[in-house]
Amino acid sequence: MSDEPDADLAEAAGRYFRDLQTRICAAFETFEPASRFEARPWRRPEGHRLQGGGESRLMRGEVFEKVGVNFSHVWGVFSEQARAQVAGAEASGGRFLACGISLVAHMTNPYVPAVHMNLRYLRTSRAWFGGGTDLTPTFPFDEDSAEFHAALRAACDTYRPEAYREFKEWCDRYFYLPHRHEPRGIGGIFFDELAGPDPMADFGFVQRVGEAFLGVYPRLVARRKDMSYDEAAREKLLYKRGRYVEFNLVYDRGTKFGFQTDADPEAYLMSLPPLVRW
Repeated sequence: MSDEPDADLAEAAGRYFRDLQTRICAAFETFEPASRFEARPWRRPEGHRLQGGGESRLMRGEVFEKVGVNFSHVWGVFSEQARAQVAGAEASGGRFLACGISLVAHMTNPYVPAVHMNLRYLRTSRAWFGGGTDLTPTFPFDEDSAEFHAALRAACDTYRPEAYREFKEWCDRYFYLPHRHEPRGIGGIFFDELAGPDPMADFGFVQRVGEAFLGVYPRLVARRKDMSYDEAAREKLLYKRGRYVEFNLVYDRGTKFGFQTDADPEAYLMSLPPLVRW
């Protein structure tokens, strides 16, 4: 039992994220007749400024053209450059602990929306949760968008009044490409530095977001995966992916965090699609 502040919460969060990874992968595999996730554990060597590791799981199949579901639990010391960009890192002397789950799915059928989900716990001289999930359809369906947002609203409504409105607007601002003057998709929710007076309430909310995602996204996949499409629709999908790549390499905080912490590059670049056009 560690006597560090919030040590028990960090351990509980890590257990939940690892369990959620397992359950999401199992749900996604039910759509694939033959493909299964390949697991790749990784760990930093002794003496490295980053300690700990994680497990990257990747699947390429008929329905999921490429999907990665990654778990990590790392600690160590931020680089000098990164300390100024992470809350509480200067006060902690650069020391940090982080654990989380990150998921990106790129689909073969243009009518099945791409999706991103990330949940994380981070501790420096402070401790907080962050994350969210958003949908990026090539061909938006009002039914799908409404169902996705309704699931997230239900999770937010159990947390605090106005949470859904606040986190939805935050998502809309965050997942936006300024150089293109366009949103990445149809949004979702996004939150960061979530550190209320009751850390367990924050953790409970994060868990409800994870469960909401696991409940709603497989329903959307089942609804759209067998729709017929032509080459023009597929070309539009590949073009839309170009916007996804631009956002993730230029603006995405998770990608930047991976570079700053010297984490596993295959993990934080997992979001890149297998095929793309500009």
